[in-house]
Amino acid sequence: MNVTNSDIADQPICSAKGCRAAAAWALRWNNPKIHPPERRKTWLACDHHRTYLAEFLTARGFLREVEPFGVHPDAPEGMDEH
Repeated sequence: MNVTNSDIADQPICSAKGCRAAAAWALRWNNPKIHPPERRKTWLACDHHRTYLAEFLTARGFLREVEPFGVHPDAPEGMDEH
């Protein structure tokens, strides 16, 4: 199977700086100082960066939930905002 650049561009990847690994986790967060409580932003994480990104958000009081990527019921076809 040949993988093209467009195939790679269509695959969701980890939100960690410089990481190009496939997304495996959705870290849902919000900044309570600027977002209403029901608002969720999403960072995607590979297995390697899940803990690092979760700790970053937790230290700021932003992390709300972590779930396997593609499970969120509001996300069309497993995609959500970064």
